[in-house]
Amino acid sequence: MRPPLAGVALAAAVIVGSALPHAAHAQIFGTVQSNGTIVLTNTPSNPRSPGLRIIVAARPDPAQPSAGNARQAVSPAIDMSQFDDIIAEAGRRWNVSPALLRAVIVVESKFNPRAVSKKGARGLMQLMPETARRFSAGDLFDPRANVLAGAQYLRFLLDLFRDDVELAVAAYNAGESAVIRAGYRIPAFAETQSYVPAVMAHYRRLSGATGAM
Repeated sequence: MRPPLAGVALAAAVIVGSALPHAAHAQIFGTVQSNGTIVLTNTPSNPRSPGLRIIVAARPDPAQPSAGNARQAVSPAIDMSQFDDIIAEAGRRWNVSPALLRAVIVVESKFNPRAVSKKGARGLMQLMPETARRFSAGDLFDPRANVLAGAQYLRFLLDLFRDDVELAVAAYNAGESAVIRAGYRIPAFAETQSYVPAVMAHYRRLSGATGAM
């Protein structure tokens, strides 16, 4: 079952989308409550939702993705199957395809739980510390904490972009505000333009192997 964010996030996407071509000026605030509920609002102060942070800024993003990917080679000694139970748990908890989680992991870190990008993204799903704080992640080098937070973030993005996997993957790389400002298309960042096809290729291959998208 999806978390309660779904209706709110879809409504937010419709509201921002209907404002195009003025979406570049849209501002959305969000927070993750203690029970895991993700709240979106266009009101910066809401007594029922303390700790709101801007997730879609009113100003344009820098002309580059918000998080780099770890591209270093991984030791062949890493046993990828050791993460199967964690990926399955995260997929069940956040209603995200395990094939999609694996596809993101293989592109982001090549299953290296100690991977660190030049921009500071960490762990299997290469979460930036700021993103991790939004989803209450613990030690980003702990595979379970990292994958659970990464899956929660992907669920958030899938809800925001109406289950459009390509846009959710693009937002995972470049940030959700960049996708919204691009008119709900994949942003023209070189890294994102290559990142999305890479993840989608692995996703389709892995989905075919498991028989589920």
